Amino acid sequence: MSEITINELEAAINFWRARSPSSGDELSLCKEASALSKPYALMIVQRRGTVSSDGLEAAARDAWEAYVRAGRG
Repeated sequence: MSEITINELEAAINFWRARSPSSGDELSLCKEASALSKPYALMIVQRRGTVSSDGLEAAARDAWEAYVRAGRG
């Protein structure tokens, strides 16, 4: 179990947004950025500085792990 800081999560979202910019008339986020945006928003609302990688939903954990494998941007 590793802890992910809010800054790290924001960097991962920005990494995915740069790799796959928003698209369509509605400017939808790519699936990875979208998955990571949910725990990011919860951290803001709950005023938490970290989240456990084990506590992420599967899609968010997959996006986070792919970001880490990519060398964190």
